[in-house]
Amino acid sequence: MNTASTTGAGSLSSPPSVADAGGTIYTCPMHPEVRQDHPGNCPKCGMTLEPILPELGDDDNPELRDFQRRFWWTLPLTAIVFVLAMFGHRLQWMDMAVQSWVELVIATPIVLWAGWPFFVRGWQSVVNHSPNMWTLIGLGTGAAFVYSVVATVAPQVFPASFVSMGRVAVYFEAAAVIISLTLLGQMLELKARSQTSAAIKSLLGLAPKTARRIRDDGGEEDVPLSDVHIDDKLRIRPGEKVPVDGVVVEGSSAVDESMLTGEPLPVTKRVGDKVIGATLNTSGALVMRSERVGASTVLAQIVQMVAQAQRSRAPMQRMADLVAGYFVMTVVAIAALTFLAWGLFGPEPSWVFGLINAVAVLIIACPCALGLATPMSIMVATGLGATRGVLFRDAAAIENLRKIDTLIIDKTGTLTEGRPAFDRAVPAPGFEADEVLRLAASLDQGSEHPLAETIVRAARERGMTLDKPENFESGSGIGVRGQVAGRQLALGNTTLMQQIGVSVAPLVSQAEALRAEGASVMHLAVDGQLAGLLAVSDPIKPSTPEALATLKAAGLRIVMATGDGLTTAKAIGARLGIDEVHGEVKPADKLLLVERLQKEGRIVAMAGDGINDAPALAKADVGVAMGTGTDVAMNSAQLTLVKGDLRGIAIARALSEATVANMKQNLLFALLYNTLGIPVAAGVLYPLTGWLLSPMIAALAMSFSSVSVIGNALRLRRNGKLAS
Repeated sequence: MNTASTTGAGSLSSPPSVADAGGTIYTCPMHPEVRQDHPGNCPKCGMTLEPILPELGDDDNPELRDFQRRFWWTLPLTAIVFVLAMFGHRLQWMDMAVQSWVELVIATPIVLWAGWPFFVRGWQSVVNHSPNMWTLIGLGTGAAFVYSVVATVAPQVFPASFVSMGRVAVYFEAAAVIISLTLLGQMLELKARSQTSAAIKSLLGLAPKTARRIRDDGGEEDVPLSDVHIDDKLRIRPGEKVPVDGVVVEGSSAVDESMLTGEPLPVTKRVGDKVIGATLNTSGALVMRSERVGASTVLAQIVQMVAQAQRSRAPMQRMADLVAGYFVMTVVAIAALTFLAWGLFGPEPSWVFGLINAVAVLIIACPCALGLATPMSIMVATGLGATRGVLFRDAAAIENLRKIDTLIIDKTGTLTEGRPAFDRAVPAPGFEADEVLRLAASLDQGSEHPLAETIVRAARERGMTLDKPENFESGSGIGVRGQVAGRQLALGNTTLMQQIGVSVAPLVSQAEALRAEGASVMHLAVDGQLAGLLAVSDPIKPSTPEALATLKAAGLRIVMATGDGLTTAKAIGARLGIDEVHGEVKPADKLLLVERLQKEGRIVAMAGDGINDAPALAKADVGVAMGTGTDVAMNSAQLTLVKGDLRGIAIARALSEATVANMKQNLLFALLYNTLGIPVAAGVLYPLTGWLLSPMIAALAMSFSSVSVIGNALRLRRNGKLAS
C-alpha cells in the first residue's frame, strides 16, 4: 500500500519560487530565464517585464500609462505631419523647402520623445547581441528620420535625382506615423497580455481577506490573513470561506471545494478532517486548527505552479526563438539588398524608392508575432487548466501530453480511494457478524495500524459499545492479541492463526472469495476457536470506470502497476477492464516498467500518488500526480490532478491538443505574414502591378499581426470542450 497522505485533499508542494527571496520578481513573457527585482525591459527582446505573480487588484500598468501619454500627446502632431506630407504640395500652403522645416520641427518630438523607448530597446538589442523587433523598428524609423533631417538641413549634399517637387524628398511623416502606430500596437498588446494573468488573479481572489481567530482566553477577533500562524484556532461561520489549510477540531459542516477541485458536491467535514483554504463553508459552524499558512497553503502553491508553467518555454517556443534570431539578421540583409537594388536599377528617384522600400521591409518584418506565438497560448492554457483542477508544471508537459499512447496507473490512491474501508464481517458457526466486529474493534483500540482504525471506526458508526482491551500485544506484521471482557482474542492473518493453533479451514472458501474481490482478510480467534473473518477493502473511486473508458476510447493502452498482491491486483483489474496488470512491484520495478515500454517506442504517462511512484513519475514522458497524494509524487510529476480524479487526464489531454493546435496556428500566421509581407514591402510586385507598400501601412500591419496572435491565443478560453 502506498504511503500517500489520504486524509482530506492532501497537499501540493510548491516548486521553488524566486519570490521567496523577498519582493516582486519581474520576468519576460518570451524569455522566462530573464528575472530581476525591478520593472524594466528584457535585454534579449526588449519586451516589458511582468511580475511573476500579479497582485490582486493591481490593474495599473505603468508602461501602458506611459505609452498612452506619449501616443495621445503626439497623435495631433502626427496628424499634422501626415496632412502636410500628403496634401501640402497640392494646396501650396507654403514653399516646399519651408514645409520641410515645418515638418522637421513637428516630427522631432514625435520621433525623439514618443519613440525614445523604441530606440533604447533597439540599442539594447545591439549591445546584447540579441537582434529582435526593436532592432528593425529602430533601424527603419531612425534611417527615415536621419535621412529627412539631412535632406532638410543640407539638401545640397544630395544628387539632383533626389529632388522632387522643388525639394529633396523627406519622409518625416513615415517616421512619425510608424512611431504612432507602433505605440498603438504596444498599447493594444499590453491590454491583451493583461488578460492572460486573469486566471492567476481569479485564484488569488478566492482567498478571504481576514480570519476569525480564537484567543487563548476564549475571546475572538478578526485578523488579516497575513497574521494567522500555525496552530491558531480559527472559527468558520456558515457562509464564510476557510481562511487557511488545517484540520477541524470542533463541529461538522458541508464544505464546497469546487473552486479548487472542481468537485460540484459539498464534502462533509467532521472533527479530524482536513480543510483547504479558500473553500466555502456552506452550513454548519466549524473550529479549525491552522496547519499551513502563507505560501504553504494549497491555494498559494497552485498559484505558484500555474505561474511557473506560464513562464516556462515549450520546445516549440525554443525553436521559434532560434528562428527569430536568424530571421532578424536575414531581414536586415534583405533591406540592404532592397535599398541597393532599387538605387541601382529602379526608376527615378531610385535611391528614394530604395530607402522607403528598405524601411518598409524592416518594419513589416518585425518578429514580434513570431515571438508571441507560443507564450500567449501557454499562458492562457495553464490558467484554463488551473480552473479545471489540472495543473501543468511546465510548457513541455502541455506539448507532450497529447502524444502519449500508454498510461501506467498505480492502484492505491489512484484507481482506488487510497484509504481502507470496512467491507463485512463473516461469522464462523456459533458466532454473529456484529459480535465478530465488536470484539475485533474492542481489541483493535490498542493498535495504530490503519486497518485497525478502519475496524474501530466501523463499529462506532454502528453504535456498538466497545470494551477496553487488556494485555495487548502486537505481532510484527501478522496481527494483534489481547484480552477483552475476560476472553482471549487474536486478530490477524493465517500465519498468526497457525502460531496459536487455530484452524482457518471452516472459512477458507469465503476468505479466498473476498481476496478475489480485492479485499484484505483478517481472522478473529476467541479463546482458541475461529470466530470469523473481517474484510477491509480499498474502494474504487466512483470516477475511475468513466475515466478509464474515456481514456481507452482515446486509444490509450492502460497498464496497472501496484505494490499490492497479484491476486488483489488482478481482481481490481478485472472489475475495471484492465487486461495488463502487474502486482507486487517495488518502486524500482515501476521504473523498469516505464523504461521497458519507452524502449518499445511507446510514449508513456505514469499516474500515481505515493512516494513509491516518484521514480516512475520522473522517468515517464509525462508524470501525472494525484493532488490527494504526497508532496514527493507531485514534485516528481509534470501534471497534477488537484482532486485526484483520473478524468482530469482526459481534460488535460484535450487541453494539450487544443493548445498545440493554437500554437501552430499562431506560428503559421506569423511566418505566413512575414513570408508574404517582406516581398511586397521590398517592391517585388512593382514591375507587375505598380504596387509599393508604404512604411506606414507596414507599421500598421506589423501591429495588427501581434494583436491577432494574442487574440487567437485567447480563443482557447472560449473553446467549448475546455471551458465547460
